Amino acid sequence: MRRERAEDDGRRLALTETLRETLRELRALGMTTAELDAIYREEITAAGEDKNINQYFAVLTNTRSVGVIVQGGKSEMIEVRGLKKTFDGFAALDGASLTVPQGAIYGLVGPNGAGKSTLLRHLTGVYRQDSGTVSVDGADVWENVAVKQRIASIPDDWHYFMQSSIRDMMKFYRGFYPQFNMERYEKLRGVFSLDEKQLIRRLSKGMQKQAAFWIAMCCMPDYLILDEPVDGLDPVMRRQVWSLIMQDVAERGTTVLVSSHNLRELEDVCDHVGIMNKGKVLLERSLSELQENTVKMQIVFRGEGAPELPAGLNLLHESHLGRVFTIIFRGNTQQITERLAALDPVYMEAVPLTLEEIFIYELGGADYAVRDIVL
Repeated sequence: MRRERAEDDGRRLALTETLRETLRELRALGMTTAELDAIYREEITAAGEDKNINQYFAVLTNTRSVGVIVQGGKSEMIEVRGLKKTFDGFAALDGASLTVPQGAIYGLVGPNGAGKSTLLRHLTGVYRQDSGTVSVDGADVWENVAVKQRIASIPDDWHYFMQSSIRDMMKFYRGFYPQFNMERYEKLRGVFSLDEKQLIRRLSKGMQKQAAFWIAMCCMPDYLILDEPVDGLDPVMRRQVWSLIMQDVAERGTTVLVSSHNLRELEDVCDHVGIMNKGKVLLERSLSELQENTVKMQIVFRGEGAPELPAGLNLLHESHLGRVFTIIFRGNTQQITERLAALDPVYMEAVPLTLEEIFIYELGGADYAVRDIVL
C-alpha cells in the first residue's frame, strides 16, 4: 500500500510539472488569462466544486481568481497595514501594507535594503512594530502563541543551537508545534537523505537549508514564511523543495509568502507578487494581472528612425538594435497594438515580459536599469 501511494505521488508530481510546462508554453503563444480561466472553470464544474481540485488547479495555472477563500464566514489571510519600524533613526519600514490571500504563493521582491526581511520578521513575531498592524486571520501576531503555532518560517540564516543535531532540532520544534507530524518526518527522511544525528554546524549551507525544510514541512503549517528559501541548494533539490511546497498548497491550502532575488524562479511558482522599495510596498497584484498591464512591443517602422508615437500612451522604456525598436508600455496589449497599428509598421509583435523586466520598470524604468559604465 505504501509503495503504491509513493508511486501515485511521484506520478502526480510528474504530471503537475508537465502541465505547468504546457501552460507556460500556452501563455508564451498568446493564450489569455480569460482563456486559461475558462479551462479552470470547466475543471471546477467537472469536479463538482471540490475545494481541493479548486486549489490544485489554481496552483497549476497560476490564475487564481478568487483571491480570498472564505471559510465559516471568516476570510483567512495575512494582512499588514501601515507598518513602520525604525532602527537608530533609519526607517526600515515606512508604512508598508500588503495582503496575502489564503492558499496563495505570494512572491515579495525588491532591491537590497527594501525592507523585505524586516517585514517577514514582523510576520513571524521576531520584531514588534513601532506602529501599524500585523495580523493573520484577523489576529495580531505579536506574542500570540496560537497564531505562531500555525506559522513556520525559514529565514535566510536559519538559527540552530550550536551543539544540536537535526534530530535535536526536530524535538525542539515538536515541542512548539502541537500538529508536528512524525509520520511525515519519517517519509521526508528519504527525500533529504541527511544523517539526523549529524551536528548541524558541520553541514554545508545547502545541507543546513535542507534540514530546515525537513523540519519546517513537518510542522504542518497553515502559513509558510520563506526568505531566500532555496539559496545554496543544487538544481535537483531546488526543484524537489518547490514540488513539496506546491503539493502542500494544493492539498492543504497552505499559504506561502516568499522573498527572493531569484525572479525567474518566483515567476514559475508564484501567483501573486508584491514589489517593495524603501520600506514600502509599491504595488501588489496577481502575476497574470501584472503581466497583462505591462507590454513589451518589438516594432520595425518604415523609413529611418521611429515616428512620433500616438499621444496618451504610457511609455516606460525605449531602445533599439538596428531597425528593431523595443518599447515598454503600461496598459492593455490589445489597445496599445491597435493604436500602434496606425503607424503602419513593417513588423510589430507583443512579447511577454519576464517578472525581472516588470520589476525593473516598475521601480523606475531607465533610472533603475543597468547602466553602461566606462572603466
